[in-house]
Amino acid sequence: MWAFTQDGGRVTDSSQRTADHRPYFFLSYAHTPRYGAGGPDPDMWVERLFRDLCGHVMAMTDLPAGAPAGFMDREIRSGEGWSERLGEVLATCRVFVPLFSPRYFASEMCGKEWYAFAQRAIYHQAKSNRSAEAIVPALWVPMPLEQLPGPAERLQFNHRAFGDRYVTDGLYGLIKLRIFAEEYEAAVYELAKRIVRVAETTRVGSGSPVDYRQAPSAFGKPTGGPRPMNVTVAAPTHHDLPSGRAPDYYGKQAQDWNPYHPDAARPLAYVAQDLVRSLNYQATISSFDHETPSDPGQPPTRPEILLVDRWALEDEDRRRRLAAFDAEPRPWVSVVVPWNRDDPQCRTSEAELAEKLERTMPHQMRQGRAACRAAAKGVFSMEAFGQLLPQVVESAAQEYLRHAEVFPPAPPAGGSQRERPRLRGPMSEYGTTHYVPHTHDIAPDAEDTDDSQS
Repeated sequence: MWAFTQDGGRVTDSSQRTADHRPYFFLSYAHTPRYGAGGPDPDMWVERLFRDLCGHVMAMTDLPAGAPAGFMDREIRSGEGWSERLGEVLATCRVFVPLFSPRYFASEMCGKEWYAFAQRAIYHQAKSNRSAEAIVPALWVPMPLEQLPGPAERLQFNHRAFGDRYVTDGLYGLIKLRIFAEEYEAAVYELAKRIVRVAETTRVGSGSPVDYRQAPSAFGKPTGGPRPMNVTVAAPTHHDLPSGRAPDYYGKQAQDWNPYHPDAARPLAYVAQDLVRSLNYQATISSFDHETPSDPGQPPTRPEILLVDRWALEDEDRRRRLAAFDAEPRPWVSVVVPWNRDDPQCRTSEAELAEKLERTMPHQMRQGRAACRAAAKGVFSMEAFGQLLPQVVESAAQEYLRHAEVFPPAPPAGGSQRERPRLRGPMSEYGTTHYVPHTHDIAPDAEDTDDSQS
C-alpha cells in the first residue's frame, strides 16, 4: 500500500517501514552579528523560519510527538558539546537546507557543515550507484549565480517554484515586510513540501560523525576562479588483467576500477571526482596509460591525485612507466593506494605487491605530509578514503602553487613601470587574480615536516 503527497511524490505507508525518527532537515545558516550594543538578535528571523518549517513538516509526516522535525544550532543545550552535537546531527539528518546569502558562503563553518553532509550523499551514491540529491537550498537573500561556489552552482534546483517574489527578495525580504506575508507563507510551505519529498524518496543513510577539527570547507579558499585538479588512475582493465586476477573489480577502462567491490557499486575514480568537486575544485579524470608525462623540469599545469592499484605493477611496461614517472620530482602529485583487504587475492598478495610498489615508486611513496604518506601505504575502506582525500588534495594544491609558473604582467602601454611588478599566479589563467605565495608566505605544517622532493 502506498500513500502520495499532494504534488504526486510517492511515500511508503508507515506500516511497511521501520520507525525513522531522524530529523527531516538540518537548517544551515550564517550567524549575523548584532548591529550596535544591545541591538535586537538578527537571527531571530531565521529561528522563526525554522519553527514554521518544523510545523509544516510535522503536519505532512507521521513523526510522533517529541521527535525532531528539524535541527538548527540554537537547539544545542548549554553545556552540550557543540561540535560533537553538530557532527552527530549532520551524520543522521535526512535533508540539508542551506540558507544562501553572501555571508553564508564566506563562512568556513557553513562550508564545513555542507561538506559533512555532502560526503554522506557521495557515499550513498558510491554504494548504491543511485544519485542522492538531498541538499535543498533556500534563498535567504537573492544570490547571483556567478557568485556561488562550485558545489552550490552545480545544484539542480528551480527556485521559481517557490514564487517570483521569493526569487527577487529572498525569505529575509518576505519575512521582514508585512505586505509579503502571503508570499512568505507560500514559499515556506513549498519549501517544507520539498524537504519531505526529498527525504522520503532519497533516503540517504546515516554516516559517521565528522571531526570538525579536521573537516574542510566545501567552499574552498576564495581564489576568484575555478581551481583545477586531475584524478589519474593507474589500474588494469579487463583486457590486460594479471594472470588469475579476479575481473570483478575492473572494467573496459582504467577509470572503471572499483577496488571496494562489492561494498561499493561505483568506480572509485568517480567517487574521488565527486569528493574533489565537493571541495570546490574542477575535477577531471584520466588514465595513467593514456597520459603523456610532462617534460622533466617543466612547471606543472595542474595538481594531481594518482590512484594506484598495486596489481597494475604486474604489467612490466606499466611498471617501467610508473618508475620513470617517479624518477622526476613531482611534489604536486599525491599518490593514493586503495586496497581492499576483504578481497582474498589482495589479502594473500599484499606484502609482495606492496614491496614491489615501494621499489617502483620510492620517491612518491615517501614524499609529502603524514596524510599523503599514509594514503600511499594503503587505504582499506571507502570511509577511510573519504577522510584522507581532503588532506591529500590540499597538499597537492599547495605544492602546485609552489612550483607552477608565474607570469609577470605586461608593462603599461606608452610608459615605464615605476613600481615593482606584481607577479600573476598560476591560477590567473583560470580567471583569478589570486597571487602565488612565496615559500615564506606559506605557513609550515605545525604537526608534520614536509618531506617533498623539491
